[in-house]
Amino acid sequence: MSTQLPPIRVFAGTNSHYLGESICKELGIELGKMHVDRFADGEFEVCFDESIRGSEVYIVQSTFPNSDNLMELLLMIDAAKRASAASIMAVMPYFGWARQDRKDKPRVSIAAKLVADMLTAAGINRLVTMDLHADQIQGFFDVPVDHLYASSIFIPYIESLHLKDMVIASPDVGGAKRANSYAKYFDVPLVLCHKQRAKANVVANMTVIGDVKDKNVILVDDIVDTAGTITKAADLLMSQGAKSVRALCSHAVMSDPATDRVKASGLTEIIFTNSIPYVRENSKAVVLPVAKLFADTIRRIHNNQSISSQYLC
Repeated sequence: MSTQLPPIRVFAGTNSHYLGESICKELGIELGKMHVDRFADGEFEVCFDESIRGSEVYIVQSTFPNSDNLMELLLMIDAAKRASAASIMAVMPYFGWARQDRKDKPRVSIAAKLVADMLTAAGINRLVTMDLHADQIQGFFDVPVDHLYASSIFIPYIESLHLKDMVIASPDVGGAKRANSYAKYFDVPLVLCHKQRAKANVVANMTVIGDVKDKNVILVDDIVDTAGTITKAADLLMSQGAKSVRALCSHAVMSDPATDRVKASGLTEIIFTNSIPYVRENSKAVVLPVAKLFADTIRRIHNNQSISSQYLC
């Protein structure tokens, strides 16, 4: 006797509506209907406009800007649980608060763990995310975590450039593992930029470890916030004789004055995914879609198939 799988239903939060629509287009289904009622004091409530009883529900929401989108996601999860969904998957292309993943100084919070606890308490059965700031955040959850990598999106783009004398670089030592995966895939050298911070979002000084003279450099990072690190690294690499410097950055947080810094920097181009909407006018920015990656993952989860074949590096 065959067991019929529950139907897939995909919903999207306010700021990730564009992504939910694209994912549904790839899946060949309609985006689920819901609405958010907002009160005068800033409080809001979430309501699904259709029955989801017995359904496999996927809720698409990147948590940027952080607080409102995270709260909206938590309310959507709670509403789905109370509406008798068979299972609830949080699809968070960008997982906010991930930079606070450990106690790096006395008397500080570990926000990534707190967010994981809140998502679990709200009622998720699984998390799907991409390029976490720190891999160990997966261990903060007591439910399965499907951690996707933007390399499957970035690598075909790099290959299309047909760059010669290429090297991969990390803008800081913390990103060396991520950059090394690309260097191994392309069989090219790895260069490190060592930075020292004066305080959060402020780089005091930076040095380059490795040879970039007459090379086409690809900087690899997960988040660009104020773009201070990535632009300082690009300018430093160009001063060391690099032919060109491009940056691959999974999540375009791009807080002011990031766009102006990128425009004024030595970067040839900066390549993002659209895990976060980036709408500023910037001739150096290239935005690549993630909808197919997440739609394929949702399809594989639904059919109980492996997702490891999606990993290029």
